[in-house]
Amino acid sequence: MTGFLEWLAQPAAGVPAWAWLLFLLIVLALLALDLGVLHREDREIGIRESLWTSALYILAALGFAAWIGASFGTGDAIAFLTGYFIEKSLSLDNIFVISLIFGYLAVPRELQHRVLFWGIIGVLLMRAILIGVGTALVHEWQWLLPVFGALLVVGAVRMLLDDQDEPSIGEGRVLGQLRKRLLITDKPHGRAFLVRLPHPRQPERIVTWVTPLFVALVLVECADAVFALESVPAILAITQEPYIVYTSNIFAVLGLRALYFALAALIQRFAYLKHTLALILIFIGGKIFVNQFGGHVPPTVSLAVTLSLLAGGIILSLRRLRATQALPEPERHAET
Repeated sequence: MTGFLEWLAQPAAGVPAWAWLLFLLIVLALLALDLGVLHREDREIGIRESLWTSALYILAALGFAAWIGASFGTGDAIAFLTGYFIEKSLSLDNIFVISLIFGYLAVPRELQHRVLFWGIIGVLLMRAILIGVGTALVHEWQWLLPVFGALLVVGAVRMLLDDQDEPSIGEGRVLGQLRKRLLITDKPHGRAFLVRLPHPRQPERIVTWVTPLFVALVLVECADAVFALESVPAILAITQEPYIVYTSNIFAVLGLRALYFALAALIQRFAYLKHTLALILIFIGGKIFVNQFGGHVPPTVSLAVTLSLLAGGIILSLRRLRATQALPEPERHAET
């Protein structure tokens, strides 16, 4: 017992091992509550339930931030909240992509939560690798931070110039490779990711097929990996503490997956989403250069600017939506 307590007190990536264990237990408890209690059966999740579940995750994140402030200081708590809101805002675009994936593969609404839930496991592992590598690189070579800043600004400019409203899921490389290498069923087989069926050319052979649920899971994970390559450097601009970066990332992703069912039908109405995300990326990229060349942007300013840009984008989008709905029918179609 004494040896275990000594191990818990040992530092691991900047914090005691018990802090990592506490975070892991909280995440496991939230996932167990989500799947084991709230969503034990596959069913369609309504907007109200989605909002209540998301509120639970938000309260958990705010409680965790308060604990960080009490245990490690106010600065780390502000860094956590800034990273949390940056990840949450940048991941909004990911919701749109996930909804396109589900729509293209005709995944029933009652099975979408199952895909998103198991996708969390991949997120936990993938973000751990990306954040571990990213923080190690930045600690070893500080000149990489301005490179990250430049990449964020370039990504923001590309986001503003990209006039493609919907990415083509059907023509994606990942889906093309899956179709070449795997046997994919035409429709879902209940809640199964894998099924045993006769071979298409040798009916006497029973082989493993993957269902559209498995394909959706792979595509959702790939989409998250692409977005993580943008969001992780953005949070590294706020802090390079692995514990703060990782925990804020995971809490944001957990809450956003819960909010998916409320936002999926509404996300296209946020006309200024791209502009908002681009401005956040430009601000973070600029912050890196200011800090790198002798200036200093306080963490409270980073948090305030991030929240202000996000709130401003939502308010302007809602105003445009109301103005569009007030137009006569022909003018409304011309506007959209």
